[in-house]
Amino acid sequence: MRTVLLTSLLLAVPWGTGLSAADDAVRFDIVYKTTDQGPLALDLHYPEVPQRGKTYPLVVFTHGGGWVTGDKTIGDRGVRYLGVKALNEAGFCVASVDYRLWKQGSSTTIRDCVIDAKDALRFLVLHAADYGVDADHVFSFGDSAGGQIAQMLLLTPPEALPGDPALAAARYRMIAGVSWYGPCDFENAELFNPDGRANFRDRFGPRILKGGESAGERLAAYREVSPVNHLKPNSPPLLMMQGDQDTTIPVHQARYMKKRADEIGAAVELRIVENSGHNWREATGALKPTLAEIVAETADFMKRQLRARLTR
Repeated sequence: MRTVLLTSLLLAVPWGTGLSAADDAVRFDIVYKTTDQGPLALDLHYPEVPQRGKTYPLVVFTHGGGWVTGDKTIGDRGVRYLGVKALNEAGFCVASVDYRLWKQGSSTTIRDCVIDAKDALRFLVLHAADYGVDADHVFSFGDSAGGQIAQMLLLTPPEALPGDPALAAARYRMIAGVSWYGPCDFENAELFNPDGRANFRDRFGPRILKGGESAGERLAAYREVSPVNHLKPNSPPLLMMQGDQDTTIPVHQARYMKKRADEIGAAVELRIVENSGHNWREATGALKPTLAEIVAETADFMKRQLRARLTR
């Protein structure tokens, strides 16, 4: 039913040469740029075998893993799979993106992770006709570290955080985004302190800084990759979903984003999941809402925002 619901909203466009009727509903390993860590690729998960004459609203999915581990693989089980499956059933094409990862002693930072995700989106926009995606109806979605990247995709303009010069001309419209237990602010380390413990250490600094920065440069680097600093009254709607027992990315982060949004009149919705640790793991009892309800709410939020945009 969900696929039928949004199929009527899909917009007809001329097809390029990227797809044919014989293609499967998933396109794997589409290289969008090459970096010092080698080629970076994305997978496209369509709601159906792509049809000529249709273009699909696009969700860019960024995986978690602390900006250190993980990849674009969705697989056939787990919370990530359930989220993508629900979005496909709702009529969205989901691009699952690889990005550079931080390693001890490397020059890659969280900023580079964000730039790579933006370049993946820029690539798809510039090749929208080839892949049947709609550059005017783009959404972001991510979990944990990928939730931070999803927030940055949503809240920064297309030209911000430039990457590959060959992709710089891309322009697109972000409609809405969903962050599953992703941080919004690195500047205030106490937002990462789950229980107010003394002598809490900032564990993400090495992933933000290259080393040798002045105090002012350090502060600027922290602020630049903190999504809360890019939030504006007219920012696209954002849904923050967060477990109340999460000690990896504490609930303080999501509550702080909601507080800042309310202060300026930005459209941020907050959903606290009771009894949940990180990755929607049960911590102190059954999840409330349930995992199935979390997934459904994610897809429903994006459908609602798409409808609102199309009926303006």
